[in-house]
Amino acid sequence: MNKYEEVLKHFEPVLQDEAIRQKTAEIIDKSEENNTPEVLKFLYSCIDLTSLNTEDSRESIWRFTEAVNDFEGSKSDVPNVAAICVYPNFVSTVKEALTSDVQIAATAGGFPASQTFIEVKIAEVSLAVSEGADEIDIVLNVGAFIEENWEELCREIEEIKDACRGAHLKVILETGLLKTAANIQKATILSMYSGADFIKTSTGKVYPGANPEAVYVICQTIKEYYRIHRKKIGIKVSGGVRTAEDAIKYYTLVKEILGEEWLTPQYFRIGASSLATDLLNKI
Repeated sequence: MNKYEEVLKHFEPVLQDEAIRQKTAEIIDKSEENNTPEVLKFLYSCIDLTSLNTEDSRESIWRFTEAVNDFEGSKSDVPNVAAICVYPNFVSTVKEALTSDVQIAATAGGFPASQTFIEVKIAEVSLAVSEGADEIDIVLNVGAFIEENWEELCREIEEIKDACRGAHLKVILETGLLKTAANIQKATILSMYSGADFIKTSTGKVYPGANPEAVYVICQTIKEYYRIHRKKIGIKVSGGVRTAEDAIKYYTLVKEILGEEWLTPQYFRIGASSLATDLLNKI
């Protein structure tokens, strides 16, 4: 048994997919009690406001950042978003334009497929951090995961974590590709073991985005990791979260499984572009 298998065996086997669907549905039934103005305002403060478009330009990202600046203090009872998330080549633009107190997040490491040389991934992460990124979002090496090449998978995350220096590292599992609860649990464990500060569901680019069942599994695994190691890992839900109702479902899952301690932008994020407008309309 290698050290990675040793790590995995410390976790309880995940429930069968049908059992997870039932438990997830039971928790989501409690969502309505969380549909309050206070929760909606909190959810706004957890958004990683995202622009990851082929047509992004320095000018469009500058305007995007100015909109975040303009929101700062415009509504005294609604905090600003948690972060602005962009491609790594736009980090310097956000850094230059940003006047509000939000984090700068960058996708890196061959996003969204994670298919490039490890040297390129590390260089891209290092450049993004040197330009001013506070947070780095990378995609799990899913090919290595499918082959159960834990050594390659974990060493890559470890090396990227080193390249992050002080920046937080979010590892995107691409849960819509992993599909099964067992795969999602295993990928979550190995990512946390290798240095992830956040587990993120999806890129929202190619495969299906977040779903409640995947978030249930990730939350349960983070909870068990905390029990074993006494270290809190964050969760970021992304890919297809467009409405306040969607966001409240994920809020409810985090609240019921991980508890109030995780209900802070330090440990709970939602990657979105259109969600912000819907939340403000509902508020």
